Amino acid sequence: MLRSIEDRGEEPLIRPVVEPFQRFIHTESAAGILLLVSTVVALMWANSPWAETYIAFRRLPVTVGIGDFVLTEPLVLWINDGLMAMFFFVIGLEIKREVLVGELSSLRQATLPLAAALGGSTLPALLYTAFNAGTEGAKGWGIPMATDIAFSLGILSLLGKRVPLTLKVFLVALAIADDLGAVLIIAFFYTSAISWMSLEVGGGFLVALIGANVLGIRHPLVYGMLGIGGLWLAFLLSGVHPTIAGVLAAFTIPARTQLSGEEFIRRSRALIEKFQKVTKPSEPPLANEARQKVASRLQHVAREAGTPLQRLEHTLHPWVTAVILPVFALANAGVVIEGDAFATLGHPVALGILAGLVIGKPVGVTLASWLAVRSGLVTMPDDLNWRHIIGTGFLAGIGFTMSLFIEGLAFGKTPLDAPAKVGILAASGIAGLIGWLFLKRIRQTQSSGSSQSGKTG
Repeated sequence: MLRSIEDRGEEPLIRPVVEPFQRFIHTESAAGILLLVSTVVALMWANSPWAETYIAFRRLPVTVGIGDFVLTEPLVLWINDGLMAMFFFVIGLEIKREVLVGELSSLRQATLPLAAALGGSTLPALLYTAFNAGTEGAKGWGIPMATDIAFSLGILSLLGKRVPLTLKVFLVALAIADDLGAVLIIAFFYTSAISWMSLEVGGGFLVALIGANVLGIRHPLVYGMLGIGGLWLAFLLSGVHPTIAGVLAAFTIPARTQLSGEEFIRRSRALIEKFQKVTKPSEPPLANEARQKVASRLQHVAREAGTPLQRLEHTLHPWVTAVILPVFALANAGVVIEGDAFATLGHPVALGILAGLVIGKPVGVTLASWLAVRSGLVTMPDDLNWRHIIGTGFLAGIGFTMSLFIEGLAFGKTPLDAPAKVGILAASGIAGLIGWLFLKRIRQTQSSGSSQSGKTG
């Protein structure tokens, strides 16, 4: 039966099961849903009678090595330093794409989201510092500065197609600029003692990656070996957080095509005509070697018409969405809530994070955007208004993944870990809910206005 299905080219039986999942992980709301589920599971697990198994899960020793070179670290470290490096690699690809052809490609296009990101990072840090200046919690000032792009876009997508596309583009550009700021903050302010020898080795691998780009090498295996086997490992041993290696490696991925659009059309047409000539309806595809060669050549031509950057971003994004971020949330969101949760929220660290994400983000984003428009540096897009900017500012207050990541670097296994995590979870939830309700109200008002004008007309 299997042979008959393959010979007739019929749909594989597994496809109806797999395709809905593939479509789901490519949707913008998928990341938010999976992150939310992982967070709830982590919280319930860490506060259940089986809490010891959660601790054992985080501390599970994992050994990686070749020959005499062996690294044994807890599972949570491999997740935070290894898997999250892949997450930052994808962020690096997104930043490079936006700088080359996106909203950050020209100064005028980039001014509004860059101004919003600057205001939405500076004010939260100042508010946090106001609550924690001169205390042990002062070093957590970077926690409320970042935006969780997956969660914020996921909530925005739940509002449907009535949300202006320009608003989505604005949020993406703002979040990417925020992420770039977070990368710099991690590199300069949350780095331990530096091993300059390891950093020099990492610099050598970075030069090799740039050289591969300049020489026109496009195979991902080359960049994988140099990036993971060299750059990431050198940064891991250097004291500079290895996620920075992910961003730097992403910047070296080629973003050029080998074929122009016209050349691709010419070659693909010729190959399709040849494919038609060698195809014999009575002959099984597996037995037609000429057909397979033409199909393989057509795939090669299609690859030359694309860019390694786009292919890697498209390939890795579902894995980051469906695996890496949920696993990170599962391993890091399991804060043990002892005693009164509201008392924990009253801790200066938690209050600083709440103030930064729930107040600082929307006020900073809106105020900086208003100043940029007022000064004449940029004009407000026609399909947006200030209510859209305010609502987006609240969505930018969903720090979650990035805030948890920076929190781990700032406080780690100290007593401040619990109030910081409670503050992040509470603030992200409150900011996300307010942003969703705010933008939903705008959508309902616009829909009501449209229907009223329709009746009047």
